[in-house]
Amino acid sequence: MTGLPRPHRDDVLIAVAGLLGGLLLWALGLDTHREQGVGPRWLALLPLAVMSAAELLRRTMPSTALAIGCAAMLADQFTAGNVGTIALFTDLVYAAVLYGSPAAARRIPAVSMMATAAVTVTLLVVFQQAEAILVGLLFGLVTVAPAWTGVSVRTHRDAAEAARLRAEQTALLAEIDRTQAVTAERARMARELHDMVANHLSAIAIHSTAALSIDEPKTSRDALSVIRENSVEGLAEMRRLIGLLRDSGGGNEPAAAPTLAAVDALLAQARTSGASSGLEFALADRRDEGVPLPAPVELAAYRIIQESLTNALKHASPGEVSVALVQDRRTLTVEITSPYGDRPGPRAPGSGAGLVGMRERVALLGGEFASGPVTAAEGVKIWQVRAELPVDEGNARP
Repeated sequence: MTGLPRPHRDDVLIAVAGLLGGLLLWALGLDTHREQGVGPRWLALLPLAVMSAAELLRRTMPSTALAIGCAAMLADQFTAGNVGTIALFTDLVYAAVLYGSPAAARRIPAVSMMATAAVTVTLLVVFQQAEAILVGLLFGLVTVAPAWTGVSVRTHRDAAEAARLRAEQTALLAEIDRTQAVTAERARMARELHDMVANHLSAIAIHSTAALSIDEPKTSRDALSVIRENSVEGLAEMRRLIGLLRDSGGGNEPAAAPTLAAVDALLAQARTSGASSGLEFALADRRDEGVPLPAPVELAAYRIIQESLTNALKHASPGEVSVALVQDRRTLTVEITSPYGDRPGPRAPGSGAGLVGMRERVALLGGEFASGPVTAAEGVKIWQVRAELPVDEGNARP
């Protein structure tokens, strides 16, 4: 069986102090209404003891404590009376409002006011003396005053608790926002790093494999030339990225993001790297030059072309790699096609991160992305990457 809840330490101190104080007042003969009491004077100690015991429950069982206190207060009216009993009762009223249920906190002040009014009116009717009003005021002082004090303290306590919870929720939301921002920034950096360096490293891997596998001086020299060119350009890209990461808004201006004006340079580099693999590259730029592109859209288009050319260098069979750009008032369409099939000669390994990065870039701008093998009009299978990017910046996701 589960016994009574263990009383709070402060409740034990209040009970003991109230009992000792009441005993001291009784010993000094300070009774509240000795002439009206029945029986011996020591009977006033019984309500005092019961009231002190009820104090042990003021925090754990406030409604029960108040009910016991009301019974003890009623019994005290038939004895010589004790000021300690009255003081303990006012504390029980206060505690019932402060620690009780919300319903009790609303009900007790209303009941105490109605009881005060009823006692005052009854005494006026019965005794028909003005002193009845004074008795009513004393009754209200014992019941109404502690009840409304409890209401005031509880209101402030609930407000402080609500403010604490709001502060915790705000801190939690701020931490979530910070974590999401860090995750998004890491993903952006990963995409930038992959797109900037992967094509150079892929070309280096392909041509170094060719130089090692084909024992011809001319082939080795051409391969080493391509390797050096891609190494230098890759190093420059890495330095640019490191500069962007180190820049803190000081005197150095960060390098500008690449634009579609540099697509020709990308194709020239791809022609050099893919010549030994039998790859040719063509650009069909059918953009409306009168419509400017938002910077995020232009950067995403450039990176998609860059990654698609890198994938073609690694995986495409001999043939033509085509890059098409079409722009209207609402959409920029980027389409890259390359021969699909078995490829002779050395190949660079792929991780699939490039396709994931392209898809993420398009999704962040609210566009549509598709990649995979398709059948061309002549019945030849090709690998197609197609991205439709909204030109309106308002479509971008936060």
